[in-house]
Amino acid sequence: MAMLIEMEQESDGRWIAEMPDLPGVIAYGETSEQAIDAVRQLALRVLADRLEHGEAVPAAIEELFEVRA
Repeated sequence: MAMLIEMEQESDGRWIAEMPDLPGVIAYGETSEQAIDAVRQLALRVLADRLEHGEAVPAAIEELFEVRA
């Protein structure tokens, strides 16, 4: 399971990272590594919030959890 992170360098040199599977999860960094770290942190916060409120999460996240009765 993997969630795609798309990267692009802005004209001012900053990097922008985005997770297409999580609309609105976009972060900037001075380096590509900083942008990746920031977008991962934001994605975890968004996913936790969605789970807490019973909202849908991407199928890739659902696959991480195995439920046994």
